[in-house]
Amino acid sequence: MNTITDTNFNFPGQKSIYKGKVREVYNINDEQLIMIATDRLSAFDVVMPKGIPYKGQILNQIATKMMAATQDLVPNWLTATPDPNVAVGHMCEPFKVEMVIRGYMSGHAAREYKAGKRMLCGVPMSEGMKENDAFPEPIITPATKAAKGNHDEDISREDILKRGIVSEDDYLILEDYTRKLFKRGSEIAAERGLILVDTKYEFGKTKNGQILLIDEIHTPDSSRYFYVDGYEERQSKGEPQKQLSKEFVRQWLIRNGFQGLEGQKVPFMSDDYIETVSERYIELYENITGEPFIKADVSNIQERIEANVLAFLESQG
Repeated sequence: MNTITDTNFNFPGQKSIYKGKVREVYNINDEQLIMIATDRLSAFDVVMPKGIPYKGQILNQIATKMMAATQDLVPNWLTATPDPNVAVGHMCEPFKVEMVIRGYMSGHAAREYKAGKRMLCGVPMSEGMKENDAFPEPIITPATKAAKGNHDEDISREDILKRGIVSEDDYLILEDYTRKLFKRGSEIAAERGLILVDTKYEFGKTKNGQILLIDEIHTPDSSRYFYVDGYEERQSKGEPQKQLSKEFVRQWLIRNGFQGLEGQKVPFMSDDYIETVSERYIELYENITGEPFIKADVSNIQERIEANVLAFLESQG
């Protein structure tokens, strides 16, 4: 199973490399960024030991399609996709927060609610809610952006402004963009028979001060989807929702005694299990985009990516 879990390219004009949990970002001449989506799998803010075949391609291609489908609403960083795993775009200084927006009480919000909390990131949650119920209105619950190996942390709007992480003027734009993107993402999902449950957006600022959407958008790593069909019935019976997200990986890890807590070891993932995760990601791609997934040549992913990026850079003169 050929995967790409690490890169160490040296492109013309390269100034630096930033390695996130899944993506690796190359700074070219302080003007453009080359973002490579690896096959690394992160859950509970921990990178798993093995890569998932085609995962990077899937995330990159979903994000690219969703950027194109939302660029009339919110400007984004993307300018080219020279390889199935690669996105190229404007150099931005990222804001140090992730804009998480939730239409339903699921995942982390549901875990906090079960623990007795009725406030998430300074936003109240009503009494009497059941897991996977819709909030009356989508709520924004930001998180601080952690470096690889560290945990993202919930933070309130008040704390973001008080600590000067984002200026008030910029934060109002981030909130506005987040709500617009979530509305459009929900509409796209509905066309596919899906519910966009929650997601996160990341933003950056260009040298000339423009705020752009960056990173991934509406992928199964950054978002949770339910199937519309049967949602109401499952809720009324108190049954788990059928979902499209990497929550199935998180649940497998929880069943095997891992939640990213201190002293816990990542359980062994067999090749057969890795294969099933890859198949689920392909299913996610096809459901989210409504198109068949075409597997890229993975006989030598490193060589393929390098050749495609170099050809792209040369074409720019």
